[in-house]
This record gives sequence, structure tokens and C-alpha cells, in this order.
Amino acid sequence: MSKKGKVYIIGAGPGDPGLMTLKGAQCLREAEVVIYDHLISPELLKLTRVDARLVYAGKEGGRHTLSQREINERLVAEAGSGHVVARLKGGDPFVFGRGGEEAEELVQAGIPFEIVPGVTSAISVPAYAGIPLTHRRFTATVAFVTGHEDPLKEQSEIDWKALAGMGTLVFLMGVRNLPSIAAGLIAQGKEASTPAALIRWGTTVDQETLTGTLADIADRAEAAGFKPPAILVVGGVVGLRKDLNWFETMPLFGKGIVITRPEPQAASMAALLRDAGARVISFPTIRIAPPESWDGLDAAIRHLEDYAWLVFTSANGVHFFLERLGAAGKDLRDLKGIRLCTIGPATAMVLENRGLRVDLVPETYLSEGVVAAFERFDISGQRVLLPRAEKARDVIPEGLTRQGAVVEVVTAYRTVNSGRKAAELTQQIAQGHVDILTFTSPSTVTNFLEIMGPDFLPLPKGIRVACIGPITAAAAEKAGLPVEILQETYTVPGLVESLKDFFAKK
Repeated sequence: MSKKGKVYIIGAGPGDPGLMTLKGAQCLREAEVVIYDHLISPELLKLTRVDARLVYAGKEGGRHTLSQREINERLVAEAGSGHVVARLKGGDPFVFGRGGEEAEELVQAGIPFEIVPGVTSAISVPAYAGIPLTHRRFTATVAFVTGHEDPLKEQSEIDWKALAGMGTLVFLMGVRNLPSIAAGLIAQGKEASTPAALIRWGTTVDQETLTGTLADIADRAEAAGFKPPAILVVGGVVGLRKDLNWFETMPLFGKGIVITRPEPQAASMAALLRDAGARVISFPTIRIAPPESWDGLDAAIRHLEDYAWLVFTSANGVHFFLERLGAAGKDLRDLKGIRLCTIGPATAMVLENRGLRVDLVPETYLSEGVVAAFERFDISGQRVLLPRAEKARDVIPEGLTRQGAVVEVVTAYRTVNSGRKAAELTQQIAQGHVDILTFTSPSTVTNFLEIMGPDFLPLPKGIRVACIGPITAAAAEKAGLPVEILQETYTVPGLVESLKDFFAKK
């Protein structure tokens, strides 16, 4: 019996990938074929299966990659061949999205389908601009209108006179017809002084909002070079924006922040930056790799009972240590009696999430802080195991040795060049998207400059450098990268707070 295909017609939301519904994400993960439109966030495409076939069907500036007829035929053909198909459309598929036409084609072909509603830009984009579409003091009526139709043409399918009497009007894709829309509404009795707003690239870090009145919004848009994709909101509620503008006033709104740390470790930092409104640009310069030989670490693990202390200087050290612990046939019970020290709270959290209590976290999250913290213990004659990166400063082993400890350093992992290409970042710089380069370790600095090449320095105008901790900052300065942002708390949250403070002062 042959496998039966199916089509999910999914609304991807207005642009912010976080506004896609949970059901939409679930259906996207199931799909074997994804046919997607222009303006779909690349973050959503990352949700697809590794083996999914991605088919671009976008329309840009009136130019169609696939015509609507070709899209319909492709949906029927793919599902008819037994595939699960996701038709991923911007906004909501049933709000000026032609989803109804696609569903009709599937019905005629006998193809099972589901509609997964999306958050339409008609309501979400004004909300991100601080404009509620209804408000007790202003209106209880709202209308959504396609902006493609000229109100001054002889035959119109839209009752423009009725629209002029509505409280709030939202025109989707109306920038090109803006002068005639404004003139048509005024001609039908809408007050010329009615507040109006144009919102471009709504719900994304590129969002721009232009306000005015029906009388002057078209002139303002022309003067500002305001281009699609944008929506027009007309009504008294637009005046509330001055108090309710929450998105564009976020502390890092629109600021391009480059993360150079390894991709698996960048997620928490990226989340904090996005929560502050930043444009997150992932450009990992290093990759974490196993050591060339496990001999040293494995030998230490075989004799764990000989150690009084385990010192971890990174989450990577913890992960590889525990991995080799398991490979040796041991588990956390074999750490009984060994005291644990971490260089900072982030590393400590990795251990605590595994059910291990950390005995020592220094007040200063540096190697020097670890050495200072041990001064309150008598470690004379005690054996200390330090699983760390292949290349690292010797502050801890030398400092603890001076205190009488017997320190054994073993390689738990290496940092190697990520293999990224300079062009990935230079394109972002050329587009004016980069404001800050962040570095979290000396190795991110070294490999960044190795990737970018000698012609990258001096820094392009307008780009600043932010570092975690004085050691990383010193490495950046030595390499020719002037550091303007250095936080007092040597953690990722501390770095993000320093970025907020920096732009607040500016």
C-alpha cells in the first residue's frame, strides 16, 4: 500500500520567528517538502528535517519564482507522490495570503490538508509599533484592506465610502498606492488630520515606523524613501504610539551584535541579546574539538580516588571530563569525596545541573581569582586535577603549586579554527548591520583575525569591540582591536548588561 501524502498550509507569522505557532513548528518538522515564500525567516527553515527538500516560491518586487498556478501544481504533485508537504506562507494563509485558493486546488485533487493559522501582520505589526488597533477611547471597529487596489479607479471591489467611516484601517502592501489611498479616503469624508503610520519590516530588528496624518503621510514617505514591505495604519489609535512604543525603544534595538564564540555555546548569549532587541549575527570563529589523544585524561580518571580537588575552567572541560568518565565505565558516584571548584557560575551550573554540588566558585571569575580563593584552604600535599583546553595560561597550576598542592594538568579539549569564511561577515558589514564584535576568550580573538585576514584592520568605521574579562581584552588590544566595552562581571549576562549601558550612555 503506497504512502498517502498531505499538505499543511502554515502561517509563518509576520517576520519575528518567535511569533510562529507551536502547531506550525510541529508541522514544519514533519514535512518532507517545504514550499516557502519570500520574507520567511531563515530561523524557521532551521526547524525543518535534515532531509527535507526546500523549494523557494517567493515573489519579490512583482517577480515570481513560481507562479501561483505552478505552486498549486507542485503542491498537488508532491502530496500526490506520498510526501508530507509544508506550504509555508508569511503572516496568516487566509488573510490576503491566497491560502484559500491553494486549499481549493487540494480539494479538487483529493489531497488531505490542514490549515495552520499564523499571526497576521495586520495585527502584529501595529502591536510591535505600539499601536493598538482598538481602544475604548478611540474606536471599537477595525478593517483590514488590501493596499494593492487603487481607490481612484473606476470600478472597485472595495466600499471606500464605508471604509472612511471606520475607526481604524489597516492597509496591507499599500506603499505604492499610498497617495491615492490617502486622497481617496479624504475624498470620502475621512478627516485629513486623521493620524496615520507606515510600518516597514514590522516585528523584525529592521522595523521602521513613520507617522503623520492622512494629509501628509504620502509626502513624508516619499521624502524618507519609504519602500515595501510595509503596512499603513489609519486612525486615532496611531496617536498612542508615543506612549506605547515598546519594541523600537528596547536597549539594543537594531544593533548588530556579532557572536564569535562556538555555535553550541552561543544560544544563551543570542537569547539575551534578542530579548534586548539586538540583531544577532552568529559568526563562530572557533570550534571545540577532542584532544589528539585521550591518554592523559583517561589515566587521571582511572585513578580518581587519588585527587582531593577537581578544578574546571570552562563548561567544555566539564562536558569532556564527564564523557570520558562514562567511557571508563564510571559515573558520578566515583566523584565521592572529591571537592569541586569552577572558575565561574556558568561552569558551576553545568555541574549542578548534573546533581553535583560545587564547593568553590571565586569572587573574581578569572584564573587569578581561583588561585586567590584557594588561599583559605590548606591544600598542602593535596593532589588537584585540572582538565582544561590544550592551550591555556598556567596561572592556576603555578599558583596552586606555590600553595603546596600537587597539580596535574590534562588536556580535555582543543579549540580549533571554525573554518568560517570572511565573506559571511564582510557582507553584513557592507550592509551596515554590524555595530559590535564580541569576544569571550583569547582564542576567539586569534581565530577571528585569522579568518578575516590582515586587511580587516583597522576596524571599519562605526564598529566597536566588547570583551569578557581583562585577559580577553588584553589579547584583543595586543592584536590591534581597540576594546571599548569591558564589563565588571565576567559572564555573558554581564557582557550583555554592559552593551545595554554603553548604548544607553550614547
